[in-house]
Amino acid sequence: MIARAGTGPLRRLVVLRHAKSAWPDGVPDHERPLAARGRRDAPAAGAALVETDCLPDLVLCSTAVRARRTWALASAEWGTPPPVRHDPRLYAADAQELLDVVREVPPEVETLLLVGHNPGLEQLVLALAGGDLDDALDAVRTKFPTSAIAVLAWHGTGWPTLGPGAALLTSMTVPRGKPPGARA
Repeated sequence: MIARAGTGPLRRLVVLRHAKSAWPDGVPDHERPLAARGRRDAPAAGAALVETDCLPDLVLCSTAVRARRTWALASAEWGTPPPVRHDPRLYAADAQELLDVVREVPPEVETLLLVGHNPGLEQLVLALAGGDLDDALDAVRTKFPTSAIAVLAWHGTGWPTLGPGAALLTSMTVPRGKPPGARA
């Protein structure tokens, strides 16, 4: 059963941690670019979202360079990307701050993609999934690495009703791109 709290249409919160970033000397954290692996993994994340039919109606993305670039490369895998809002509140946000932003989403949005950072994203997934004990939740508890995608599903009349323990973690994947010269 997906809904433990609330009634209404099936909603999905898709959580994407930015792809692997570089650590160049003298570059502020907010401005860090993607590393070579991140530039390979971000398109793989976009392809994974297409393959699993997790294309969002709206994207909320951190303003950090590595998050914006992850979104740009992932969405390039789609025919027509959905609208995106770059929100500075998502940078360095904890779980409660992320949830506050998500609760502002218009009710017509049924699938929302959140592109951001750890530890906030991992904390958010664990809080919303509540006490579910399964392989996907165990994987998040172990590590929510760069390019990880978690999909939470719940029934609700609107995003303001989403709260701790209200969702089911339906999947957790970590798409990886192939390095140059790798065999297919």
